[in-house]
Amino acid sequence: MAHRRSRRRLALAVPVVLSLTASLGFLPGAASAAPRTATTAQSAEGQELAYVVNTRTDRHTLSTVQQAITAAGGTIVVTYDKIGVIVAHSANPDFARTLRAVRGVQSAGATRTAPLTAAGTTDEGAAQYLTKAEAAKITKSSATADGSEPLEADQWDLRAIGADKAAKINPGSRNVTVAVIDTGVDDTHPDLAPNFSASQSANCVGGKADTAYGAWRPAKPEHYHGTHVAGEIAAARNGIGVAGVAPNVKVSAIKVADPVNELFYPESVVCAFVFAADHGVEITNNSYYVDPWLYNCMDDPDQRAIVDAVDRAQLYAQRKGTLNVASAGNSNDDLDSHALVDDSSPDDSTAVTRTVDPHECFDVPTQLPGVVTVSATGVTNAKSYYSSYGDGVIDVAGPGGDKYQIPDTPSKNGRILSTMPNGQYGFLQGTSMASPHVAGVAALLKSAHPWATPAQLQALLKAQADNPGCPTAPYDGDGDGVVDAKCVGGKRVNGFYGFGIVNALRAVK
Repeated sequence: MAHRRSRRRLALAVPVVLSLTASLGFLPGAASAAPRTATTAQSAEGQELAYVVNTRTDRHTLSTVQQAITAAGGTIVVTYDKIGVIVAHSANPDFARTLRAVRGVQSAGATRTAPLTAAGTTDEGAAQYLTKAEAAKITKSSATADGSEPLEADQWDLRAIGADKAAKINPGSRNVTVAVIDTGVDDTHPDLAPNFSASQSANCVGGKADTAYGAWRPAKPEHYHGTHVAGEIAAARNGIGVAGVAPNVKVSAIKVADPVNELFYPESVVCAFVFAADHGVEITNNSYYVDPWLYNCMDDPDQRAIVDAVDRAQLYAQRKGTLNVASAGNSNDDLDSHALVDDSSPDDSTAVTRTVDPHECFDVPTQLPGVVTVSATGVTNAKSYYSSYGDGVIDVAGPGGDKYQIPDTPSKNGRILSTMPNGQYGFLQGTSMASPHVAGVAALLKSAHPWATPAQLQALLKAQADNPGCPTAPYDGDGDGVVDAKCVGGKRVNGFYGFGIVNALRAVK
């Protein structure tokens, strides 16, 4: 199984990474950043890198630091004065070191290890697109169920959490918006257009929000990840295609993926959280990890600055009333262990193999305080073979698909069927697919409890979840006879499911 990069690349059977969760008892600390070697961000003369500079939020400090950035050969891209984060570009190899010595600067570091130049495209593989023949077969089967969407017979995931029944009671409120922080969303898709909120959408690539009409759309059709996620949350029940978990709530798109390599850099994610908060978004879905580091270790000044900047932004969103939901990762890692091998970082240049302690090296944003961390399940409610896990790390679980757990559906496909760009549909699997199911249930809870705070919503998610408990037999997710993971905990809370698999029907009742 590939342990590569972000949860966004999960088409077919190639799931990807993500996860953690814990309170960062914040910022003291040593970790295991591993050999600093050439992977440590250090721009050569003339090669421009992006940086985050984190400061106190008073006007005098911000002004002083902005002057210091300019004096050190930096160009300010944007200043988020409410959270004390400044995004800057500089070709000065000593830029970060110089800024860390400036009074009022609390952390500063590069957000990438490669210069700001166009990168080569990556081979992502192909998604499993639904063919016309398959669609016709599913539509025929769906027609036997009253009130079903044409492709709903293949949506085992909706039935697994009672979302099909919940929609008949309360499909969600138009006053609730879920922002998909991702590769962009094709809002012209007929299943997404009825629920799309353009006024709460933007392109945050580079760290500064662009709200021009359509700027939130994917750069290329193959950047389908965000469109698939959006459909899982809020595809309309309009007699077309599929249905979402919360088919009447609004969905918006905040694009953060680099248009060439699809990497999600920290400054883009900072922009996304702040934009969501300032535009009245109730819930964000985060099916990714912040590049270029899978785990950000606090003894590395660059990685420390990334954690600091993104955490400031997501905490700001929480304070403004936004619940942040994130996927746990596709490496089948025990995130409560004390040693994990990360051989994929940095993913924007040359990766090195390092051993990290996930209690001290953090996956961002999913491990940040207050973020809902989600593991994935298949049709049998067993943990998906790829899903990361961890006692005290996972909050709740949701359907993410599993090619080894075969549903009794027309296609017999254990992955998740949802919307794709250009009016198409396709199957994907991963914790990337589990997180939007949880975000959708959170949207239903917010619809039923409009005054609930993010902390109260998270408590409600846990309270209404169904926990299968740890499996009684050794866990062998792919059926090869080898034990793949060990579940720790009891029936109420455990490392595979957290407090349990979310339940849409209970949410609306």
